[in-house]
Amino acid sequence: MLALSTAELLAWLEHTSAGWRALLTEHPEALDFPCDVREGETVRDLVQHIVAVELRYVERLLGLPASDYDTLPKTDAAALYATHDRAMAQLRELLARPDEPWEEELEFVTRSAGTLRASRRVVLVHLMMHSIRHYAQLATLVRQRGVKPGWGMDYLLMGAR
Repeated sequence: MLALSTAELLAWLEHTSAGWRALLTEHPEALDFPCDVREGETVRDLVQHIVAVELRYVERLLGLPASDYDTLPKTDAAALYATHDRAMAQLRELLARPDEPWEEELEFVTRSAGTLRASRRVVLVHLMMHSIRHYAQLATLVRQRGVKPGWGMDYLLMGAR
């Protein structure tokens, strides 16, 4: 059976995040575009949500307390993506460990769905796919406001020549 590896999924997430970091650095006005995704009011709120989920879920996987949403900075693209960088550094540390018990279940409290139980593998995949899903929503939103992302976001482009 063919499957997407964790390394491939992480590479796609990093490629996508790098594109958004560059776009939001070049177009800081886009951070203030109205956006009602995930109970936010602006793109800034959505990007904070994206990077906060990355950080909070890797912290859960590492057995650490989840960071408080309200303490995560969202002043500009650099601040937002500092949280992403922190999460990805911790994720790489976790993925480098041999023999992680990926099928072990975790119980955790979410901001919107209450207390959940899921395998560590499910949490890992969610951490990465969640960002990709919201970035797709964000792409539509910023295009409608006249800001066009200048890179291919489809996974196909990760392996196409």
